[in-house]
Amino acid sequence: MSAVTLVWFRRDLRVADLPTLTLAAERGEVVCLWVADPMILGRRHHASPLRLAFLRDGLLALDRELRALGSSLVIRSGDPRSVVAQVATEVGADLVTWTGEVSPLGQARDRDVEVVLRSAGVAVRPQPPDLHVQPHELVGSSGRGYLVFTPFWRTWSQLPVAPHIPAPSSLTGPSVASDGIDVLPDGHAPLPAGPAAARQAIVAFVGSGAADRYGEMRDAVAASGTSHLAAYLRFGMCTAAQVGRALGLPGALGPGRLALWRQLCWREFYAHHLSRVPQVARAALREDLRNIAWENDPDQISAWREGRTGYPLVDAAMRQLAESGWVHNRARMVAASFLVKDLLVDWRIGETIFMQGLVDGDPANNNGGWQWVAGTGTDAAPYFRVLNPILQAKRFDPNGDYVRRYIPQLHNVPAKWIFEPWRMSAAEQQAAGCVIGSDYPAPMVDHAAARVRAIARYEAARRTR
Repeated sequence: MSAVTLVWFRRDLRVADLPTLTLAAERGEVVCLWVADPMILGRRHHASPLRLAFLRDGLLALDRELRALGSSLVIRSGDPRSVVAQVATEVGADLVTWTGEVSPLGQARDRDVEVVLRSAGVAVRPQPPDLHVQPHELVGSSGRGYLVFTPFWRTWSQLPVAPHIPAPSSLTGPSVASDGIDVLPDGHAPLPAGPAAARQAIVAFVGSGAADRYGEMRDAVAASGTSHLAAYLRFGMCTAAQVGRALGLPGALGPGRLALWRQLCWREFYAHHLSRVPQVARAALREDLRNIAWENDPDQISAWREGRTGYPLVDAAMRQLAESGWVHNRARMVAASFLVKDLLVDWRIGETIFMQGLVDGDPANNNGGWQWVAGTGTDAAPYFRVLNPILQAKRFDPNGDYVRRYIPQLHNVPAKWIFEPWRMSAAEQQAAGCVIGSDYPAPMVDHAAARVRAIARYEAARRTR
């Protein structure tokens, strides 16, 4: 009798470059499972309707690719600790395999599932997490990993990119009942989902020359200068190695392509860090900045979330998030800095709001980015660095195109005042159809004064450690 392997899909929604599926196909019969875990899907971090719609479409796309190989995706709803073992028993699987996780919650769940399976006499063979380089391969001189990005990058970038693993030519296996895709809510995803869509996005970005211009264009918030691959990477519809090969690795990369590869390295830097220091998921890495006296004003938080701060670049970023489930990285940093430093709101509140809206919301990357801005994390910006939302807008949206796109009330505001509309005279406001305090809010804080307050609050926390 042929061996039966249960492949438990999670954040690896593809059929090529997938060691678990290759292992299963080589052993014999295969059953492919995805579990809708109510505990995970019900958490506040996973409340993004756009991300759930993208996930749903991604699962449908994965099912189509599996059916083309002769299999299908079985979907079950429930606690993985019982569901995975139950399905393994139903299909007579003697082995269960899955792609590992770096998040504390994912690692704890996987350990629990492994205990249940082994107690039922089912072997397990987890594969490494979906990373170019695994945490155990990059321990640094201390043996405990890297806290600074630059030496991490120097080592990470020298390691070979994994060769392409083709999808199995065919799959066979026993039939098993599925709960179907309606365990997830229906919705309209903001971009095409699935491994084929990911491949097309990579080819388009590299083939159009955008990858070669990435270094000079990636901070221009109004341009389409970024790869838009983050959502595909978040759900494993593509891999960092796949992107690296498309860029030309192994081999020398030009400046633009190297800049993109460096950004992918930042993702893995944060993934390694979360894997090694799981407490950063809900606490500042820097102990001297764990007791900042935050204001956490609920009205100000709501105004920030809804794009009503009176600072155009901040408001455009938050309106882009609500509309599309994505925010340009430069705009993310400015909006995050404003919340934490200008409004003195705990970075964890902003982290949660981003996770509730971002299609590409990734626990490690989102946490790392927020702690970087807040100055509390690994290799973070100095705590006294406070991004000026006006100067940032002038530098990275010089014509105001991004601001006008997401804030139509400012469409007719002269370029001279587009980032400081409150400085218009009453006559200019009337002429532009933008009366401050009526059509568009006045600034909720004075940035210069807020900066001084934030630095003082941080310094007080450091003194009282």
